[in-house]
Amino acid sequence: MRFALLCLSIVLTASPSWSQEALGLTAPDKVARSGLLKHILPRFSLKTGVRVQVAETDVVLEITDSAPGDPVFQFEEVTYYLRATDDPKPQRFRDWMLSDIGKRTIESFQIDGANPFTANFEVVEVEEAHDFDGDAALGADLALTHCGRCHVVGPRNRMSGLGSTPSFAVLRAFPDWSDRFQQFYVLKPHGAFTQVADVTEPFSPERPPPIVPVEITLDDLDAILAFVAAVPAADLGAPLQFQ
Repeated sequence: MRFALLCLSIVLTASPSWSQEALGLTAPDKVARSGLLKHILPRFSLKTGVRVQVAETDVVLEITDSAPGDPVFQFEEVTYYLRATDDPKPQRFRDWMLSDIGKRTIESFQIDGANPFTANFEVVEVEEAHDFDGDAALGADLALTHCGRCHVVGPRNRMSGLGSTPSFAVLRAFPDWSDRFQQFYVLKPHGAFTQVADVTEPFSPERPPPIVPVEITLDDLDAILAFVAAVPAADLGAPLQFQ
């Protein structure tokens, strides 16, 4: 009897699915009521030993009907996206949802004998319109002066720039190009040598800029943004998909 109790204690202690705290997940009511989550979450836990449960607090996983996020399935002609924190366990759930076995698990779920969820589809991205009212011609000159020492900004310096820095055309192809350019002065390495009038703090005497500083105004930045908005995006090919 003591031996049996000892074995049971060892099994319960060694089983991660019993002892670990569950990851919190939230989803729209339509998805939650469909029964899909009750179908896929236990199967994920059985496969990985990582528990996931629907929760209202400590949420590290979110299924939503709007981007950003990874598109994971479609239901009633609506695309749903998964947002996961950068921690390893939420990312493991994300990877499983995007894997072949995760997709098959989603598509195997039935309602009244039908399979209403599909996990294999194409997402058509519509680029958000950006309306920058700066002087694009002035922005071209400013970009060449301030950015051309490191980046290829266009045909005028196509043989210049540093090989380790992306061209404006490549940056323009990124979905978040607008955010990158609007906040460039706080992104590495620009913050170490860039001054935006009435925005950035003066350089510390103990940490002077390593190169000749870039000094611009907000009007200058508006002009550069207007110029960049008109730069044709480079063709980077189809995005890589990892499973």
